[in-house]
Amino acid sequence: MTKLITPDVRVHGSFVDAMAEFRAEGRGGPGDDSNVGRAIRAYGTRWHDPRVFAAYVEALRADAHADTPRPEGHAPSTHLWYVAGDTYLGRLAIRHVLTPPLLEWGGHIGYDVRPSARRRGHATAMLRAALPVARGLGIDRALITCDPDNAASRKVIEACGGVYEDQRRRKLRFWVSTTAEQGARA
Repeated sequence: MTKLITPDVRVHGSFVDAMAEFRAEGRGGPGDDSNVGRAIRAYGTRWHDPRVFAAYVEALRADAHADTPRPEGHAPSTHLWYVAGDTYLGRLAIRHVLTPPLLEWGGHIGYDVRPSARRRGHATAMLRAALPVARGLGIDRALITCDPDNAASRKVIEACGGVYEDQRRRKLRFWVSTTAEQGARA
């Protein structure tokens, strides 16, 4: 059964394998400012060590707290992993507030599905499952963005009720209601 969980050390091996898949498709380079890209640069050569991985998991969990130190302009975020048993399938981050850059191009929710698990409906299921969590954080309408050429992500956002607003800084911007009614229609 697939579900969203808080980051957990029990998926260590599968997580490391997933990050290798992301690296193989070019993620983690200096220009990749995504959550996955930054994590690969910071931990990629050390994740195999269970202690380093446990520290990474704790850092992700702590990021939800407003008083946790974070880079300038970064918002508190709730990180969730999508898993099937002990198999890591993907991740998402729910940013609690929109900083000016997040309002322009980053949005409230960002997500990634590991390459070997794509095109199976996981991204749509993850986003649907995350909307009530966002609602619980006080987010009534979540801003979600994607690249103009990312038809798969656009389809996911629209399947979850995303309403297109505009394009800014090379990102399409959609607003998604976090109410239970919206999730049921999506």
